[in-house]
Amino acid sequence: MGVVNVTPDSFSDGGRWFEADAAAEHGRALAAAGADLLDVGGESTRPGSARPSAEEELARVLPVVTALASDGLVVSVDTMRAEVARAALVAGARVVNDVSGGLADPRMPEVVAASGVPFVVMHWRGLLSDPHEQPHYEDVTGEVCRELTARVEVLLAAGVGEDQLVLDPGFGFSKDAAHNWELLGGLAQVVALGLPVVVGTSRKRFLGRLPQRTGAAPLTDAEPTPPTARDAATAATSLLAAQAGAWAVRVHEVGPTLDALAVWEQTQRWRRAR
Repeated sequence: MGVVNVTPDSFSDGGRWFEADAAAEHGRALAAAGADLLDVGGESTRPGSARPSAEEELARVLPVVTALASDGLVVSVDTMRAEVARAALVAGARVVNDVSGGLADPRMPEVVAASGVPFVVMHWRGLLSDPHEQPHYEDVTGEVCRELTARVEVLLAAGVGEDQLVLDPGFGFSKDAAHNWELLGGLAQVVALGLPVVVGTSRKRFLGRLPQRTGAAPLTDAEPTPPTARDAATAATSLLAAQAGAWAVRVHEVGPTLDALAVWEQTQRWRRAR
């Protein structure tokens, strides 16, 4: 999944692709680089960000979804609002990616169920208004698995088909660096739930605190590297996701991840041929 942020304030590339034409061209470039799916979003979910109105979000995403879908590209809409999802599906989107898993808008399950499209359900404990708020887990991987399972049961009861559901463990959402590393190490447990899994670690803050780059331990509050300097680390997490059996990885730059996966695939072929 290639990320197309149509926002002025996303943590990674906020404002760079804010104009519809620039965002559509960026999506085409990601597809040309090898992205199978383009995830178009008009709302930043970084801690402390202000939500745009529904009208503003629609104005941001619909022209981009329409342009990319008209090119025959597979488009996902990244939204927590049912009305935005519905309009984007009419415009040609073929996947709904909701970081709240349908919790932010109680109408979302109905829209998804009626459409029959894949629905990415992320692990979510609400938006953080305070970027310094400390999340708490006793067993982050186990709790993520249990909470995703509970959410799946609610969605199935609401009429969403099991074959529509895709899970996202929610790296960086209500999780600190230690939680993210533990969850990455336990990713196979999420995959073992039996549904396709999307991994979205791209350029996340915990990847900017690698000791080789910062000179500090990776779980400290040392100043991280800039988001755009984290693509190699993102590619490494993409490789770990593939090894764990993930269905897709959501990335800002496609090339490094494709290279990492190509190395892994060639190695796997050599091992099978022995």
